[in-house]
Amino acid sequence: MEIGELKAKIFELLREDLEFRYAVAGLLGLEEIFRRLDRHEAELVRLREDFNKLREDFNRKAEEDSKRFANIEAELVKIREDMITVFKRYDEEIAKLREDMILGFRRHDEILERYSAELVKLRRDMTASLKILNRRVRSLERAVISGLGELSKLAGMTFEEFVRRFLTESLRGSGEIPEGAELVRAVVNGEEINMFLENPLIVGETTSYAENTDEILKLLKKAEVVKAKYSREPRKILVILSAKRKTAKEMKKVAEEKGVELFIGKL
Repeated sequence: MEIGELKAKIFELLREDLEFRYAVAGLLGLEEIFRRLDRHEAELVRLREDFNKLREDFNRKAEEDSKRFANIEAELVKIREDMITVFKRYDEEIAKLREDMILGFRRHDEILERYSAELVKLRRDMTASLKILNRRVRSLERAVISGLGELSKLAGMTFEEFVRRFLTESLRGSGEIPEGAELVRAVVNGEEINMFLENPLIVGETTSYAENTDEILKLLKKAEVVKAKYSREPRKILVILSAKRKTAKEMKKVAEEKGVELFIGKL
């Protein structure tokens, strides 16, 4: 049978034979499925190749990252070792500095203790010397005042007048009052004052004998009168030729409290 006749026969069977037609259709469907399977297999092969390539790339990346992390870890280890070395050196330096500071403080304490002991001794010596000096000054003051009493007799003056002149010259010589200024006897608002100077403002009293503290109280009263008139505090001076020892002690206490310059001759 020729091919043409065969095709014609097949076409006839397809038109007339339902079972044959279904069989051919099934064969044609499997062929399509096989073709599709072939295409899918080719796609799977391509995907497998791509996957393998990706896995190789991943493995290579992982290996590179592993090496890089290993290098970083080595660097961190080295940094940690360096830090430990530095901290150790710092600890040693701080320990040495602490020792030096302790030694320095100890030497400072020793020097301070030695100086403190020397200062205490110096203070005691100065206190003793000041006491001796004060005794000598008081003794000298008494001698000077007593001498003024005797000199006033020789000069033919009253004790008050002689002391006034003597203090005037003494204050000029020390520069406490200007040249030409002079302590004088004066009356201020009804109060008689033995020694007075307006500039600088001075109020002074003299007496040959003091039995009680009345003399210093009188001086303070006169000083208040002068203060009220001139609106400033005057310098207060009291000179006594002789006084009872108890009275002198009481007047010295008042003089220290009220700022009075007290000079006493004989006790």
